[in-house]
Amino acid sequence: MVPETNLDRTDVGILHLLQNNARLSVKEIAAEVGLAPSSTHERIKRMRDSGILRGIHVEVDPKALGIGLEALFMIEMSKHKRGTVDKFMDDIVNVPEVRSAFLVTGRYDLVVHVVVRDTQHLKDLALDQFTNRPGVTRIETSIIFDARRRYQLPVLRSLR
Repeated sequence: MVPETNLDRTDVGILHLLQNNARLSVKEIAAEVGLAPSSTHERIKRMRDSGILRGIHVEVDPKALGIGLEALFMIEMSKHKRGTVDKFMDDIVNVPEVRSAFLVTGRYDLVVHVVVRDTQHLKDLALDQFTNRPGVTRIETSIIFDARRRYQLPVLRSLR
């Protein structure tokens, strides 16, 4: 379903609050945006039903799950046919250590963010799950030393 794009300032205010703290109650959100809780609930439901709100997620400390290292695999493919690339991306997104995969422009075709226990796990993952796949001609690995994430999306269009 294509997300509805008729958002007003109140909808954006609700989204802003939820992106910063998805645990807020409808009552708390309603107080912040100046609506009745029932109206706020209806707006949130409409945004969920239309696909604008795509889920609620929890940020977990990677160390709590035994993750000691994050890395990026920059992958070069031998064939750039849509079916080959789509199948590759569909397959690798199901590898448990894969956080995200990006089809990109430039020297490499894909950038894949992975999480592992240690360097041995990283080596095994690269050799067992990536370099042996059909169409992969080159893989370059970069270890992530530190990262900063921003979860809130900017509003890049005019509002009604």
